[in-house]
Amino acid sequence: MKAGDELAPLEIPITRTLIVAGAVASRDFQDVHHDAVIAREKGSPDIFMNILTTNGLVGRYITDHFGPTARLRSVKIRLGAPNYPGDTMTLTGTVAAVEGEIAEVRVIGANGLGHHVTGTVRVAVPERAGATRSSGTTRSCGPNGAES
Repeated sequence: MKAGDELAPLEIPITRTLIVAGAVASRDFQDVHHDAVIAREKGSPDIFMNILTTNGLVGRYITDHFGPTARLRSVKIRLGAPNYPGDTMTLTGTVAAVEGEIAEVRVIGANGLGHHVTGTVRVAVPERAGATRSSGTTRSCGPNGAES
């Protein structure tokens, strides 16, 4: 692993189930994450994904790539365009720096509206772990977020 290495993209279908389940799992009961009528009343075209679900998906993207011994040290993200049902978010990442067993990875999650999330993740990768996903092929998830 070295600076400049790119992680294989991960495509995640944005479904109502993923949005609602993520909000409930993170105890975010704001109505805009589960009630389309109220979301529209508040000016949104539909329900949308909460930041905690996005944070979890970014973390999963990194640990899936680096393997089961990888440990997240920090996740710093910014939200941009909302994730609405029916869209797809594609996560991409580039290793920005490596110091010892710590890698800093720049991550972008793009959807049909633009960048949903941008950020930097620091991950500890013990030497033996290495990258498990170095083929450069795009991965994708099924409708409930499970890799297919």
